[in-house]
Amino acid sequence: MLRRGAREERRDDRQDDRGGPLGGGGGANHYQMRQKMVAIGDDFWIENAHGQKVFKVDGKALRVRQTLILEDAGGRELYKIQERMLRVKDSMEVEDAQGRQVAMVKKALITPIRERWHVNIRGGQDLEVQGNILDHEYRIGEGRDKVAEVSKKWFRLRDTYGVEIDPGQDDALILAITVCIDEMAHGGR
Repeated sequence: MLRRGAREERRDDRQDDRGGPLGGGGGANHYQMRQKMVAIGDDFWIENAHGQKVFKVDGKALRVRQTLILEDAGGRELYKIQERMLRVKDSMEVEDAQGRQVAMVKKALITPIRERWHVNIRGGQDLEVQGNILDHEYRIGEGRDKVAEVSKKWFRLRDTYGVEIDPGQDDALILAITVCIDEMAHGGR
């Protein structure tokens, strides 16, 4: 019994050193998400590292095109996510609550092992997404600088993955981009 307690203490210490149960560190924000989170008409909560529901993804039904709304815990609309019509099939748009486009997420390059995606940020530096998108093991960055990391390694649950967002980022926007990538990469499920 004593041995098990010491092992649990060491695990807890390691989690504290990494900034919480999701890994990473140094003040990064951590969120828990599920693969292929929503179908149209379904809702899904995004939880923080403490298990608190902090963002809601609302799948709007009865729309002409696929629409998801990212809301804060109080129900205030932060971003609207929509697939683009009359454009390249593999792109989704993120709009703010006033309907202004803030990001466009597009597939850039597909190879057998890694995928690259490009995120055009209106009025900001564009982001590159690289890694194994299908297995939820990728990073989002501005050139060589990492902005966020997505990984399933932090969880034992099969359809769960984590998003670690570096300090100083718009967490809601990064999560909206992650939702876009999940929808586009796993839309056929």
